[in-house]
Amino acid sequence: MEGVVYLGKLFGTDGVRGVANKELTPDLAFRLGQAGAYVLSKEHPHPRIVIGKDTRISGDMLEAALIAGICSVGADVLRVGVLPTPGIAYLTRTLKASAGVVISASHNPVQDNGIKFFSSTGYKLPDAVEEEIEDLVHSHEKPWAIPVGGEVGRVIEIHDAQRRYMDFLKGTVGSLAGIKVVYDGSNGAASQVGPQVLRELGVEVIPLSVTPDGININAGCGSTHPEVLQQAVIEHKADLGLANDGDADRLIAVDENGEIVDGDFIMVICALELKAKGQLMENSVVVTVMSNLGLHIALKEAGIRVYETQVGDRYVMEELLKTGARLGGEQSGHIIFLDHNTTGDGLLTALQLLAVLKEQGKPISKLAAKMQRLPQVLINVRVKDKKKAMENPYVFQKVEEVKRFLGERGRVLVRSSGTESLVRVMVEGQDHEQLMGLAQSVVDIIKREEL
Repeated sequence: MEGVVYLGKLFGTDGVRGVANKELTPDLAFRLGQAGAYVLSKEHPHPRIVIGKDTRISGDMLEAALIAGICSVGADVLRVGVLPTPGIAYLTRTLKASAGVVISASHNPVQDNGIKFFSSTGYKLPDAVEEEIEDLVHSHEKPWAIPVGGEVGRVIEIHDAQRRYMDFLKGTVGSLAGIKVVYDGSNGAASQVGPQVLRELGVEVIPLSVTPDGININAGCGSTHPEVLQQAVIEHKADLGLANDGDADRLIAVDENGEIVDGDFIMVICALELKAKGQLMENSVVVTVMSNLGLHIALKEAGIRVYETQVGDRYVMEELLKTGARLGGEQSGHIIFLDHNTTGDGLLTALQLLAVLKEQGKPISKLAAKMQRLPQVLINVRVKDKKKAMENPYVFQKVEEVKRFLGERGRVLVRSSGTESLVRVMVEGQDHEQLMGLAQSVVDIIKREEL
């Protein structure tokens, strides 16, 4: 590690991500393990750090490097193996660990991987703490002690990690017997615990994409590719379909007719149920700027206040803590039930949704009909330099032109992805064909300026 210098910003909106063994190397993972253990464990004389991962093949390599880095500064590792990201957040706080680390790139393809830290309370790290870790990784300085002999950290296997997490999930709902579900595990971290926890609650489960082989995670399946799930729900005459992503912090549902029920619909369904029971804290929900205007209309009509943040579950969480609201999330299906867990939890969300179905005795299509989705067009543009694309004056000019055209009848939003080299162009309004043309006009400028 001597003489290694890492260039550029490491932490994005969801930890450190990159192509495994190219950008996110074992050397970098080792140094992140050292720096992270040092920064997160200052108040603990003998720190213990939970480590878990998803099913991608590079997870073993990065886990080994991270463990070496953590143990080399005298911290112990509590290894939980393959487990959803929210399960690792849950175990971090319930095992009273000093910190938690997740090795996952969520919904990204198999060549990518990531390293994300949780504090001892199970929350994602604030920017200032990430910056402190990043500064140490960039620096040649090693402020930590170098232990020897019996002071070096050790690895402790947590063999019942999945059981602990499943018992926690089951404790948030009653019996769900009588519901038939097609479940898509994205060949990811919930491939085993997802179907099992559903069955233990009485659900009839038809499993899809629950046989991970290290390279098939998120490959044409899961919450970002629900096409097979849509067909399977109709084929099996199921009540609904449920799809997680690779690390199972997201949920996308499919109704009995094969129609997508995204995070906006799920939040509306759950918010209305909580309000009816007098359990919607602060009578409020937190969403991002990407949520459909239909959500705002549905919740406003129900007398529910909506707080809006920039895109990213960390910003949703910050607003939840600031306002006292307990339900928030993203259209992508990353939904936080703060009364139950400290991060978005796809399986927890699935159980809360199923509990509403059981309680109401209505098909999910009827519950989703409480919200009318306004036409929305989203185009992802792959770019060489996100910052340059976002600051381009011609792109800005075109966006302002579209805004003026739409007026109060719609909106346009252009933002860069926090985890990929993409610029996302979203246009919303009344006429889908017109929106396609408007979105494409912005995309054309971005592509022209990339040349």
